[in-house]
Amino acid sequence: MPAPTLGTLPWRPALEQLDLVAAPTADTLRNADPGWAADCFVAAIDEDLADTAAFCAAYEVPLEASANCVVVSGRRAETTTLAACLVLATDRADVNKAVRHQLGVRKISFAPMAEATERSQMAYGGITPVGLPSEWPVLVDDAVVDQPWVVVGSGTRGSKLLLPGARLAQLPGVHVMLLRQVG
Repeated sequence: MPAPTLGTLPWRPALEQLDLVAAPTADTLRNADPGWAADCFVAAIDEDLADTAAFCAAYEVPLEASANCVVVSGRRAETTTLAACLVLATDRADVNKAVRHQLGVRKISFAPMAEATERSQMAYGGITPVGLPSEWPVLVDDAVVDQPWVVVGSGTRGSKLLLPGARLAQLPGVHVMLLRQVG
């Protein structure tokens, strides 16, 4: 598949530039179905522009083509569950209702940065659903899946991944749902 055009970045096949992504992301891409991995592209970016608003402005990527991944920590009794939530940059995850209900936990909060980065082996501000630990539920908003192309983190702050939104639904542990706050 030829590299798509989105924003001003020179997107290249991710399998040809695995050095740009975090180790768990590279492992996932390497071990993925070849057709799935062929739809993934990567571009190097300035680490100081990794945060969504700065990234989209600098590289002319529409906010609705960019998705944010946040890590949450939910507790029920003595059990703690870490999970990832992916929503478009134009939306906010409904953590207190939709996420808490889906995970079946009583208390939920954003995971502490140190724990999220250590457990995911990814950089803060670059965490991506591509390569997360297999025991983590990955909740993806249905609007992300509907995007023809979506930009997500690469596991580092120095690059971004671009792939069809529908490909995210095919990752292990993914549950597609209405995750964004509505109304």
